Amino acid sequence: MTLDELIQVVAGQMVTRRQPRPIEIKGGCGADLMSDVLAAIQPQAVLLTGLCNPQVVRTATMADVAAIVFVRGKQPTPDMIALADEQQIPLITAPFGMFELCGRLYQAGLPSLETSLMNDATA
Repeated sequence: MTLDELIQVVAGQMVTRRQPRPIEIKGGCGADLMSDVLAAIQPQAVLLTGLCNPQVVRTATMADVAAIVFVRGKQPTPDMIALADEQQIPLITAPFGMFELCGRLYQAGLPSLETSLMNDATA
């Protein structure tokens, strides 16, 4: 899925500068715990989150996240926008909750890029 397609599906608005390189979104992950993002997300995923602080951008950089969508219309701070522009990570705000946004993206054909954290012995 392209970044433009993602923005259309989530009825979002990009709040960072448009990046010169094309961005391909391979899948998605919804999380508010950044430790879960580091442990479970796969590269080139979109991160859907309700957490709105600079740590989200720092974590996304470490996890090779393709873009971040803030749910429920949350607005990133100017510091977050500047950091995301520096790291070339698009920030998008969308009016819907995480459950609906995950459903919209899944219905549009975007797969999950979350790795299970369950131990095989407990499965």
